Amino acid sequence: MLPLRSVLARALTSRTLAPQVCSSFATGPRQNDGTFYEFCTYSLKPSKMNEFMENIKKNMHLRTAHSELVGCWSVEFGGRMNKVFHIWKYENFAHRTAVRKALAKDKEWQEQFLIPNSALIDKQENEITYLVPWCKLEKPPKEGVYELATFQMKPGGPALWGDAFKRAINAHVDRGYTRLVGVFHTEYGTLNRVHVLWWNESADSRAAGRHQSHEDPRVVAAVRESVNYLVSQQNMLLIPASFSPLK
Repeated sequence: MLPLRSVLARALTSRTLAPQVCSSFATGPRQNDGTFYEFCTYSLKPSKMNEFMENIKKNMHLRTAHSELVGCWSVEFGGRMNKVFHIWKYENFAHRTAVRKALAKDKEWQEQFLIPNSALIDKQENEITYLVPWCKLEKPPKEGVYELATFQMKPGGPALWGDAFKRAINAHVDRGYTRLVGVFHTEYGTLNRVHVLWWNESADSRAAGRHQSHEDPRVVAAVRESVNYLVSQQNMLLIPASFSPLK
């Protein structure tokens, strides 16, 4: 039998080490507040795209009376055509629940916005995302075009690939040809997915900047490191709607 002193020493050591052992299983830095962003994607019937855009332009105020619209875009290039993309901001999940309950009681919204537009939609998807801790949502200086780049990373979370991914993003930011709007990590939806929203003055300025960045050894080195954790990626060129807060 071990002496009492040894038993107590082991117990104290285990208690001291326990938080460190648990923390090693964390998937990476976490947000300090509950604010999240809902990505909503609407695939429209091909003949109904213009009608849908006119309807939401006319009646979007009925929806934004309940929660904040970050941006609304139509997809120009990348993936399925006739697609509209929204980002909504919520303080927390209780806030979103309260908004949905309020919308369910809002007859004007239902009759003028929900019911007419529902008939035009072929498919609807959503994701819940958080901004990564090292990024704040930025507003571009003027109107332009947007690129939503989506990266499917290897399982393990930011603890595995976060630092390398951040270096790759910052390498492009440092080139100065584009503006970082936000980096979002999916909480509900396909996991280990990161969305990066970029602003560019035009599609041509983006193309020129990308070509130049491919010749920058700092960008090349950072990207090569990051792709070790990458499964797949895709992107879309987005055109902001006239009523979109982000233009």
